[in-house]
Amino acid sequence: MIWRRRPKNKKLKTNKLRTMKIIITISIIILGFFYTQAQTEGEWIVPEEEAALLSPFEFTADDVKAGEELYLLNCKSCHGDPGKGNYIALQPPPGDITTDKIQHNSDGAIYHKLKTGRGPMPAFENVLTPNQKWQVIAYIRSFNDDYVQKVAVEIPETAFGGKIDVLVNYMKDENKLQASFIGHKDDETQPIVGAEVHAFAKRKFGKLTLDQVRKTDDKGLVAFNLPDDLPGDSSGYVQLSLGLVNMELYGEINKDKSLAFGVPTYLPPLNEERAMWNVRMKAPIWLLITYHGALLTVFGIIFYILLQLRNIYLEGKKNEED
Repeated sequence: MIWRRRPKNKKLKTNKLRTMKIIITISIIILGFFYTQAQTEGEWIVPEEEAALLSPFEFTADDVKAGEELYLLNCKSCHGDPGKGNYIALQPPPGDITTDKIQHNSDGAIYHKLKTGRGPMPAFENVLTPNQKWQVIAYIRSFNDDYVQKVAVEIPETAFGGKIDVLVNYMKDENKLQASFIGHKDDETQPIVGAEVHAFAKRKFGKLTLDQVRKTDDKGLVAFNLPDDLPGDSSGYVQLSLGLVNMELYGEINKDKSLAFGVPTYLPPLNEERAMWNVRMKAPIWLLITYHGALLTVFGIIFYILLQLRNIYLEGKKNEED
């Protein structure tokens, strides 16, 4: 009897090599997908220097009240009513501001997160002034009985050194915004002359610059031209914000005012229409199709790989029997 060496099954080797390539490719794709998800849903890392930031002023009852109004206007739509856990179902979830998850953040960390935003949370850097951000934090801390505030030791000094009052007047006939900046110090009153002033209209995710930066005159007055076609709320009101540019000279001097010079416009809530930051049932159609299509593709390829592995196993078993 002559024994002959069985020829190698080249087809089997080719199938194994092709399958291994597919497995490696799919593994990389899946790992990349979950890494991206982890970056979005994982811990929100705040730089150490930002986390150590402290408020330049001590929180008062007035700050808590102002912070509550700002929270209701800018934050409640996502974070819900404090203590009720009725925050909107976003990914990652916004959370309730009374929970340990939020309260365990330092004041500086909360300030950083308000300023920068992440994922579905918008950045409020150009929406809220620094003082307003601290007022929101004052409101958040009002739900923490164990909270003890630490105030920044060094408070920037101002060149004026007194109190500055800002009065805003809407000149309807000329469609202009006029503001006066009057300083009070040692029982004396004087106009703030030659100070640069900027004016903004508050929008959903930022501020719209109105006119150019202008300087106060010898009476402390400044005027800005207002657009005729700026959308307002349903009654035509627009939230305005005026402030001095040179904060190092005068401190943070800002004035918010609501004026009815805009075009009446219905502004739907952020969670009413389909949008990327909304809940799954109200996500954009194209996003739902893309997401589910990607999932079906991944699972389809995994099923194909398993099927090929099964065929390889059966082919090998058949060759052994022969």
